[in-house]
Amino acid sequence: MSRNILLILALTCIISCNENMSDKKNTTEHLPAIALHGGAGNLEKLNLTEEQKNEYLHVMDSAVSQGYQILQLGGSSVDAVEAVIVILEDCPLFNAGKGAVFSHDGCNELDASIMSGADLSCGAIAGVRHIKNPIRGARKVMEKSEFVLLHGEGAEDFLEEQGIEKVDTSYFYTEHRWQQLLKAREKESKAHLDHDGEHTENDPDKKHGTVGCVAIDKFGHVAAGTSTGGLTNKKYQRIGDSPLIGSGTYADDSTCAVSCTGKGEDFIRIAVAAEISSRIRFANEPLDKAVHTTLHGRLVAVDGRGGCIAISPTGEIVMDYTTKGMFRACIEKDGKKTLAIY
Repeated sequence: MSRNILLILALTCIISCNENMSDKKNTTEHLPAIALHGGAGNLEKLNLTEEQKNEYLHVMDSAVSQGYQILQLGGSSVDAVEAVIVILEDCPLFNAGKGAVFSHDGCNELDASIMSGADLSCGAIAGVRHIKNPIRGARKVMEKSEFVLLHGEGAEDFLEEQGIEKVDTSYFYTEHRWQQLLKAREKESKAHLDHDGEHTENDPDKKHGTVGCVAIDKFGHVAAGTSTGGLTNKKYQRIGDSPLIGSGTYADDSTCAVSCTGKGEDFIRIAVAAEISSRIRFANEPLDKAVHTTLHGRLVAVDGRGGCIAISPTGEIVMDYTTKGMFRACIEKDGKKTLAIY
């Protein structure tokens, strides 16, 4: 056998080995993990009965379990995030979709956003009134439009073209939320609200309910999504942090995925979700430190309050908050499940 033939055989063997190693690297499965939140606030003042607590826990258990099953079956993190939030939007217990609060004008104005850490693609909608599941609308904006954020009638026109389900505004009505609006209007008329008309720490009706989800799939991709009805008695078509990429939602495979809940204006000022990611990227902080420093340091420094859920590219989950409680649930990469309120 000539020297050239031996060389060719050697090179062929090296190339084949490299290709096999590459294939193994590309097909390596990650352990899936998922977390959700249902809003943060002074939840003790809600005075939930044991029956009510169990109802919240049951819904969160069902949602996080279904999301985890999607991941186990090979579904994407975006699929899981969307599915979990749809379940929470369909539940009147939370301030999103069916359970959304009423604005000052007696309307439900819905916001949502979603982001994929795989390629930083993202989509959001704000101020929509007829979209049954806003998170599905946000995903359509992400995947079918050239834009990131659409608002109001324009968003609804686009989503109608995309075949997203629309409903009459009566679908979103719940007596509980309507009574919250009447109570807020009464307080406002008596000047019991603070100077800017926003919620206060002692006003639990305004504080809780925004929903969100973060996940990592078997392919190592993270995703995040958030959906809300905003604030009870909000005016002037106010938009909070939930539909704003970088404030209420962020996802990047190289750092983390984050979904936030709380006093939206302060989350916007700090760009909380993006700040957590940046602390990991530029300061090389672990996820738990990045979350804690941002929430308990930067956010508290501007008198902000709230919480977030976050997940790392290795499947670590952090659920942290500065308030008295946060509706939350997760299934970690080892299969351990957590359900909690306070």
